[in-house]
Amino acid sequence: MLNLAMTASGFWTRWFRISSLAGALATLFLLSIGAGEGRGEDWPQWMGPNRDNQWKPSSVPTKFPASGLQAKWTAPLGGGYAGPAVVGNRVYATDLITKAEAKIDNFGRKSFEGTERVLCLDDSNGKVLWKHEYPVRYAISYPAGPRCTPIVDGNRVYTLGAEGDLFCFERETGKVLWSKQLKEVYKTNSALWGYAAHPLIDGENLITLAGGDGSQTVCLNKNTGEEVWRFGTASEQGYSPPTIIEAAGTRQLILINPDAVNSVNPTDGKLYWSLPYQADNGSIIMSPVKSGNYLYVGGYSNRSLMIELDPKSPAAKEVWRNVAKKGMSPVNVQPMVIGDVMYGCDQSGEMMAVQLPTGDRLWETSKPVSQRPQGSGTAFVVRSNDLFYLFNENGELVIAKMNPKGYEELARTKIIEPTNNAFGREVVWCPPAFANGSIYVRNDEKLIRVPLSQ
Repeated sequence: MLNLAMTASGFWTRWFRISSLAGALATLFLLSIGAGEGRGEDWPQWMGPNRDNQWKPSSVPTKFPASGLQAKWTAPLGGGYAGPAVVGNRVYATDLITKAEAKIDNFGRKSFEGTERVLCLDDSNGKVLWKHEYPVRYAISYPAGPRCTPIVDGNRVYTLGAEGDLFCFERETGKVLWSKQLKEVYKTNSALWGYAAHPLIDGENLITLAGGDGSQTVCLNKNTGEEVWRFGTASEQGYSPPTIIEAAGTRQLILINPDAVNSVNPTDGKLYWSLPYQADNGSIIMSPVKSGNYLYVGGYSNRSLMIELDPKSPAAKEVWRNVAKKGMSPVNVQPMVIGDVMYGCDQSGEMMAVQLPTGDRLWETSKPVSQRPQGSGTAFVVRSNDLFYLFNENGELVIAKMNPKGYEELARTKIIEPTNNAFGREVVWCPPAFANGSIYVRNDEKLIRVPLSQ
């Protein structure tokens, strides 16, 4: 997400067998009706199928028509920062409906009531196929709506609301299979910027930040919602989504909170190793990124940590931390690593290329967002082969090339209007989905599907 906590951190700057003939025919039918639109790739969760912001369609455009891109359909939507998920001929989104003023910073955590919704839309026309509504009381900063992108896993959809309402739905019907109110179950409060860490599906389990004593992270059986294990206590809940890496021939679940970077066994939650970390104002947001045997964590205000992973056993050691003008401090956007170079948006609003593991900045530019750097300036980064598609806070889609030598813009077009605000400027801080030859984006009023080849 959006990891919406990424959005709020900017304040501190001034801010996923065909078993019968009938099944085969149905599948062929679905493929045939969308063949002309590049149907076939899904975006089932935050950052796509592998949570890496890689989009791999059969072909991608390198420019836009002079008249701009036109939406295939538009669907009304309420407030929120959560991106959509797209699987097959269904689109899943979440929002908040309220009569209160929700487009505010609200650092006093003034509470108000509303209704969070989970919507399933027909991808051919944007019409609602099913929806689920439940009452909420918000007492968080930047309270426009949910932060976490739905997760589509097999015949189920999982959603996590901004105040800790976790649901598992039957994908086709919207029937609630199980639910948990995380604050109530684990006797805790929501973090300042709400529940913003996207849950992770791992085999038969769902792993999510919960909060509370001994339950900063919990692992639940994804089919029943029953707890499998719990781990950790932290001074604050944090916002970093759980991430699984492989090092020393071992699957390691990396859990970052404002006090530590922890590696645990994803099967039972037992600790492998831990290194101290000190987040500025509890603002640790990004998932760690890995390059070779190195793991990087970057928090607000240069709270950076470079970790070397032991190649022979599940262990780690610190290489460097908190060095000025090294690494990056992501706010709204999860960075990505290509080889030994990390690309992403720093809290300064500049896109950067950073050499790993040294942390040296190879270049930086504000151009994807603005002519001059703006605090928490945002451009979500998606890679497709050698091109990058950047959706920025102005509602523009940019095609660019990025490599260790620099940034080159190829095309730019406006596709949606910003409807929220931050630092006196209009913004749209919602990560897009890329599927079926289209980009799917939302603001606080609508969700649109925009084919990229027109």
